[in-house]
Amino acid sequence: MFEATIQVLVTDGPHRLTTTRVAERAGVSVGTMYQYFPHKQALFYALNERYLDVLADKVEMACFAQHGASIRQMVEALVTTYWTAKTERPAVTRALYRSVVEIDNEALIAAFASRVDAATAAMLATASDASFDDLPTVTLTLLATVFGTVRNVFERSLDPHEERAIEGQVVMMCNAYLEAARSRS
Repeated sequence: MFEATIQVLVTDGPHRLTTTRVAERAGVSVGTMYQYFPHKQALFYALNERYLDVLADKVEMACFAQHGASIRQMVEALVTTYWTAKTERPAVTRALYRSVVEIDNEALIAAFASRVDAATAAMLATASDASFDDLPTVTLTLLATVFGTVRNVFERSLDPHEERAIEGQVVMMCNAYLEAARSRS
């Protein structure tokens, strides 16, 4: 049902998506659909929840794998992992960004942010070449920069060449920021 929802969302957009269209695409009855999702907002919520869980899993694994590495290696892994996850299926990412206006996603974002913030802070705390006096603020700033930039790239529908150029610039910017934010003691 999730894949059917994605297909309808990508082809028809969030405003034209209905549980009936999703049921037809999934090859299930509308009654079966309603057992799991009583309305399209419930479907959007579940789809976004699943997407954010998978995304958080990828970021957590990347961060864990970088424990003890240099800041440059950490930034490269973090940005590349997030960027790759978002660009694997760009039409889906764009459609999900558009679908969130249909739901109250505050709890989803909070859960995602909590996981990713914790993983990133734990990674940065083990950096082989830096420490940070205000790790929570550094983590929040770093992630807001990466996540906000990626979303902006999708909202602008840039071509792949421009996307790759911006990805490299984000890595450079994050490295410069972490160098400036590191503890000097």
